Amino acid sequence: MPEISLLLVDDHPVVRNGLRGMFESTPGFAVLAEASNGVEAVELAAELDPDVILMDLRMPGGGGLDAITELGRRGLRSKVLVLTTWDTDTDTLPAIEAGATGYLLKDAPQEDLFNAVRQAAAGRTVLSPAVASRLVSAVRSPAPSPLAARERQVLELVAKGTSNRDIARELFISEATVKTHLSHVFTKLGVTDRAAAVAKGYDQGILGRD
Repeated sequence: MPEISLLLVDDHPVVRNGLRGMFESTPGFAVLAEASNGVEAVELAAELDPDVILMDLRMPGGGGLDAITELGRRGLRSKVLVLTTWDTDTDTLPAIEAGATGYLLKDAPQEDLFNAVRQAAAGRTVLSPAVASRLVSAVRSPAPSPLAARERQVLELVAKGTSNRDIARELFISEATVKTHLSHVFTKLGVTDRAAAVAKGYDQGILGRD
């Protein structure tokens, strides 16, 4: 069987080195390159065309979620397997919505990780049990919000009085991306400023929900 080519994306060199060592010592895998943030990941993916991208989510200089979105926008064939320590709704759901093929936590056993990469390369969805449970709950109780998950995150931070710069830092995205999300929020809610957006958010039940 042909080797599965990989791009490793994580802002911690120790993590990347550990992953590289695991995969390079196991037959059937080939590590093409490493990236320390989402921006680098997109450019390397476009250049090297890996089968699977192991993607962390929260990284300074460019988060994984925006990278997944951009990979989809460019129509690149690489499958994205999120590998992170975060399993909250604000991380898992947006990543899957953005196009991630799978979502695994960093405490997964080595064999589970190898199998997940093989499944992702074959185009099959791979989810850790905790993430699968969250997605089932979300499907059973769908949110009525007209906003995308990331837009709601931005609005929640606006409601707390967070500046665009601090929102960008909190979500590991650029200020320009924050402004784009806010523009979408304003359009969807039919408002023209932050205060009106927050008021409309509470009025429509977008904010203040568990």
